[in-house]
Amino acid sequence: MKEAPKDKSRLRTGFTTGACATAAARAAAEMLASGADRTRVTIRLPIGRRATFPLERHERHPDGSVTCAVVKDAGDDPDCTHGAHLTATVRPAPSPGVHLKGGEGVGTVTRPGLGLPVGAPAINPVPRRMIEEHVAEALAEGGPEGVEVTLSVPGGAEMATKTLNARLGIEGGISILGTTGIVKPYSTAAFRASVEQGVQVAAAQGATEVVLTTGGRSEGFARALRPDLPEAAFVQMGDFVGFALQCAARCGVRRVTVCGMIGKLSKLADGRRQTHAAGSQVNTALLARLARAGGASREVAGAIAEANTARHAMELAAAGGFAGLADAVAERAARHAARFAGGGVEVAVVLTDFDGNVVGRHPPEERTKPGPKPRD
Repeated sequence: MKEAPKDKSRLRTGFTTGACATAAARAAAEMLASGADRTRVTIRLPIGRRATFPLERHERHPDGSVTCAVVKDAGDDPDCTHGAHLTATVRPAPSPGVHLKGGEGVGTVTRPGLGLPVGAPAINPVPRRMIEEHVAEALAEGGPEGVEVTLSVPGGAEMATKTLNARLGIEGGISILGTTGIVKPYSTAAFRASVEQGVQVAAAQGATEVVLTTGGRSEGFARALRPDLPEAAFVQMGDFVGFALQCAARCGVRRVTVCGMIGKLSKLADGRRQTHAAGSQVNTALLARLARAGGASREVAGAIAEANTARHAMELAAAGGFAGLADAVAERAARHAARFAGGGVEVAVVLTDFDGNVVGRHPPEERTKPGPKPRD
């Protein structure tokens, strides 16, 4: 029996890794400053709300340091860090201020373009500010003038294999993330952020051309077609084509190639900025008009208009002897993509079949066939 779709209006929200790390650090700093143990801690979230977190553990060490841990509750979001133990160890430091370090399971930045120095722990700016402010407040109650705060996430390196961190240049663990402190179930914010970071990393490494793909399969095809480009130049945009193109323009990328298959690219050709299946249907009437304008017979165009899917439309066009539909889709998709980018960006579109063969492109170039079919 097929599982019923979840009612998003009833799904629980959760907390970001940044909020949980802040809570753990605040609790440890309070214990260090006051000498009293804590079992719960309250922090301010960036959105202005206050939130209280139970501590999974709290302990004092012979060297005078204190460790506290908070278990991340992602609510009903399918987050790979749900259940992670965000752990903070706070110890007195010789110099004033709050000094953040990354421990086990917290990634290290290895490439520019992420808004963090290379070699720094992957603690994003908003969580970093939250931690520093909350720890400083706790120390104002009578603690040392300076402390070292080491964040760790046991098992974080394994969790990171389920993210795009390695592609972005974050190695050895997860990132401490979150701009609001709240995780909304099935939200797109995290993926949009990874798209933006991917473009930023490519631009920071000097890439003047970026290839945007709809997923891992289309990226494999694109890489086979463009072996001249570095790994960082390939960014999986998912359904966020309009957003990704705007990011590329903001980052000063000069040329963008969009590579995908007929389903997603037919939606781009229809002027859709977002191509998720739940948000937009394939406009087979448009495909029929493009086919007819390109010389297809009325019968073929009529069959395409009644197609079940964009892939079915391509099959009908081929069966009817019309080979120009993919090129027509690519040309129209390129026109909309250039509009989304906002000018100043040269845009190309490459449309492949499900085996990676190029079947349509704009501007027109020699047809090529990639190497072995990649795995998803």
